[in-house]
Amino acid sequence: MNELIDNKNNDEKIIEEAFQDLLDGYLRSNHRKKIDIIKKAYTFARDAHNGVRRRSGEPYILHPIEVARIVSQEIGLGSTSICAALLHDVVEDTDYTVEDIENLFGSKIASIVEGLTKISGGIVADHISLQTENFRKLLLTMSEDIRVIIIKIADRLHNMRTLDSLAPAKRFKIAGETAYIYAPLAHRLGLYSIKSELEDLSFKFEHPDSYNKISHKLAESESNINDVYTRFASPIEQRLVERGYNYTMKARVKSVYSIWKKMQAKHIPFEEVYDLYAVRIVFQCPDDIDESDICWSIYNIITKIYHPHPDRTRNWLSTPKPNGYKALHVTVMGPNGNWIEVQIRSQKMDDIAERGLAAHWKYKTGDKVEDTELNGWIENIKNALDNPSPDAMDMLSSIKMNLYSNEIFVFTPKGDLITLPKNATVLDLAFTLHSDLGHHCIAAKVNHKLVPFTQPLRSGDQVEILTSKSQSPKAEWVEHVTTSVAKSRLAASLRKDRRQIIALGEKTFNDFMISHGHQPSNEIINRTLVRLGFKNPDEFFYKLGSKGIVLDDNSYRRIFAKSNNKLMQYLTLGLARPKEDPLLTDNIKESINRKQTYILHTKDGVPNYTIANCCHPIPGDEVLGIVAPNETTVIVHKQECPEAMKIKSSYGSRIVSTTWETDESQAFPVTIEIKGIDRKGMLNDITNIITEKLNINMRSFNIKADKGVFVGKIDIFAHDAQLVEHLCTLLKKIKGLQSAVRIQ
Repeated sequence: MNELIDNKNNDEKIIEEAFQDLLDGYLRSNHRKKIDIIKKAYTFARDAHNGVRRRSGEPYILHPIEVARIVSQEIGLGSTSICAALLHDVVEDTDYTVEDIENLFGSKIASIVEGLTKISGGIVADHISLQTENFRKLLLTMSEDIRVIIIKIADRLHNMRTLDSLAPAKRFKIAGETAYIYAPLAHRLGLYSIKSELEDLSFKFEHPDSYNKISHKLAESESNINDVYTRFASPIEQRLVERGYNYTMKARVKSVYSIWKKMQAKHIPFEEVYDLYAVRIVFQCPDDIDESDICWSIYNIITKIYHPHPDRTRNWLSTPKPNGYKALHVTVMGPNGNWIEVQIRSQKMDDIAERGLAAHWKYKTGDKVEDTELNGWIENIKNALDNPSPDAMDMLSSIKMNLYSNEIFVFTPKGDLITLPKNATVLDLAFTLHSDLGHHCIAAKVNHKLVPFTQPLRSGDQVEILTSKSQSPKAEWVEHVTTSVAKSRLAASLRKDRRQIIALGEKTFNDFMISHGHQPSNEIINRTLVRLGFKNPDEFFYKLGSKGIVLDDNSYRRIFAKSNNKLMQYLTLGLARPKEDPLLTDNIKESINRKQTYILHTKDGVPNYTIANCCHPIPGDEVLGIVAPNETTVIVHKQECPEAMKIKSSYGSRIVSTTWETDESQAFPVTIEIKGIDRKGMLNDITNIITEKLNINMRSFNIKADKGVFVGKIDIFAHDAQLVEHLCTLLKKIKGLQSAVRIQ
């Protein structure tokens, strides 16, 4: 009994300390001090969650307190958002209703809590229709009150910080969704530090070995980074002090995830990532008018000491990014012979860069975000949702595509500024301005010169859209649009046209059958699909309606000819496909326990898994398993595979944690790309290592030399990733061979 009392007292002490930390941070902020309503929300939430514990064992109330602390201290929002964060799980997890929240705390807090409750399931759902609806709700709530999605991001950040307590498959599911949706959303809202932490935490749980290796190497490199930074910074600091600037200057080390991403993109080891850090100068500026002048003055100081890179100066002062980011970037040659990026910001610019537009948003009586660019982006999201794709993954990918895009700025003939993603085309702009402009676009005048509608646009272009009433959307236009608005509006138009063509094809088919004395039925349609080689009725009717095929006497004979093939007879009867062996299916189902690690092995030459064709993983790769829809096998993907990323975000419940069972008798196809300086005997040196030294079975070897430089591809069979890595290491030791990397 005494032990229970002690535990209860200890819990109460921890809870009160956590809440006091939240209050102390709020009191240090510039917000109006509405302490009473925050204490009221805390007391209400504490009582509502009384006795409930998280999976980690801690009292549940600590979660909403921590979400509120993130919202207040790491993002910078005020009392309304703090109260909503404290109450965000009450309606979802208890018997209280939104009406109860409104009666006690007012309509604004209740509205935010209701928005959070609507999207409490996150993006992931067991059924694709639910997944689509959750994603729509997430984006729609953003247009109603941006604080809903900010608090949701804070909620996800705390969940990621405490993800260790969940089962491996659940961790994969949540980490995958976080990297695919929440990190890009945080980026788009300007929450840079949170975006970086979400990426790092997702990477930590998806690639623990790689994360630990890079973290260890960063720790080992710390003293060297500090020495280089000191040598680089000293002369700049001396000049800044002479000019009387009040500033701070520090090195910002790249995140573990961004280092890994660069290693993957360039196929280089950690030791060859030279831009491990950037230097940031943040100066105090009481008058906003002087911000740009001081930035350029500091720029001049730096470029008189170090040589700037001619193509790597970024001016975000005169035209800030749509998420509010303002700064001046210059890349200079450092004393150690490597390029170093210097970011120059005022204190206000730095606050906005780290905390996003939340650093200076003003909320009064439900006003929307005071930022026309962000409002424009949200409006684009609403437009895309007006005509959503029936495929949830297409819709999710289409809208997500614009979250991380670099922006360009173009002008209409009247001088209006339009923001578009990098690589956007004339057609993108036409659809962004109005659906009808997109549907009837035939060309454009860019800077008064006639160009096709497929022309990519550049910042500063002035664009006049040219249209014709005779023009109509074509399927191939999909290849020439990049924005979610253009894709959704184009897809909606094409679907409408496609439905009309399918209806015409179905009528043509029915008329044909009736003219030959047959009443159309499912049996006849199934027979026709099998005999003419189509996968589904819509595909067949579309081909028929668009004159891609014509039904004639020859078609009739093919459809109704007798067949001795039993399988063909079975299929053309319109029956379900033959059932799988129930014993085999049950055995495999029994072995797929999603709460445990699934062992990938081969028995009697038959693997208990299927290798994904999109990424071709082999033993030793970091992989995840996805239970196939028929529940009879596990499909194995590399964790960094783009297709796996999508699946984790939409079918999280099908993920299983996997591990390889060592079996050197198994061999998997692998391709290695090599590059280097050509010389006599190079080919012999390469083949000796592969066949003689490592005794690897080589399937093919293609090499091409041009002007003393060669590029080649080697196809081999290998039993695991470690052997491939060892082979690449040995190949790179050959004189003149510059790189050897495994490719898809």
